[in-house]
Amino acid sequence: MAEDVERDEPAEAEEPKVADETAAEKDAGEKDAEPAKDAEPVAPDAQADAPAPGKRAVPTLGWVALVVVALAVGLLVGRFMPGSSSTIALAGKTTLAASELDSVIAAYTYKGETFDITAREVIDEMGGTEGAANDDGTYGVPAAGDVVTYAQNQLILRDAEERGLTATEEETTELAEQSFGTSDFDTISSTYGYDKDYIATMATMTKLRDAVVDVTLPEQPTAPSSPEDGQEDVATAEYASYVIGLLGDEWDAEAGTWARTDGDYYATLSSYEFTADAATYDVAQAAYQVAYGAYSDAYTELSNEWVAYTRDLLSNATIQLGSLAAS
Repeated sequence: MAEDVERDEPAEAEEPKVADETAAEKDAGEKDAEPAKDAEPVAPDAQADAPAPGKRAVPTLGWVALVVVALAVGLLVGRFMPGSSSTIALAGKTTLAASELDSVIAAYTYKGETFDITAREVIDEMGGTEGAANDDGTYGVPAAGDVVTYAQNQLILRDAEERGLTATEEETTELAEQSFGTSDFDTISSTYGYDKDYIATMATMTKLRDAVVDVTLPEQPTAPSSPEDGQEDVATAEYASYVIGLLGDEWDAEAGTWARTDGDYYATLSSYEFTADAATYDVAQAAYQVAYGAYSDAYTELSNEWVAYTRDLLSNATIQLGSLAAS
């Protein structure tokens, strides 16, 4: 008989750091490399902390990780029989034969309907069966945490499906380009372990998030390039163009001066000397900090709304596990 298990209240979602390089610029041979983790944005005080111009952060599809760690669902563990003829008893098992991969190892119930989860489905989402086999041809039994992650993702995808939301081929490609700097799915899979189907799943979740969260996330700003080593920080038209490009309606391009003095950029940059034609790297870096602060604030608001939505969604679900090992 299954027994209830108390789960600690999960930690709140965090925000993305600025990464130094895109996945496309990672060494393709670094098979164990992971994209930069989504964590709280750091103040870009030092040049080393900021990405080079034109480069984007490489997240671990953070809004999905955010869902996985931030949501509480009803959880039951113990031996169970969901009714599938392929169910196996996991008590004492640490490995599965290849012939057992399609056996049911867990189930989740949502809106009165129960859905079985097989070992293969979980292993596929965690990186696939290819290369996951032990030397003797067996496979490790998925950890309980991985099974819960899989079930939570499936529940969220069911909500998206009910809303008629499915990522298109173009949206999947766009997410790959944004996250990894390439839409070569073979390269992404071999380097990071995310196949095209998984990225399509993440794109669908992004589509759901955008549909239910009333927050517009601004484009993540790119840090200005610093002067070459040994070069003096002189005012240039390039830095001036960069700064003015961030100021938005705070700057009057026709008059070549501030349009208003009640904004965040003016509060920070009014103590600096610059014109529409010349600004230093210090000015550009100060403007970047304001822009990134606004991006971080918006990301926090978006994350909090998304967590609240998905937490409410999954509060109505129950996940039942077989006798699986803890993560």
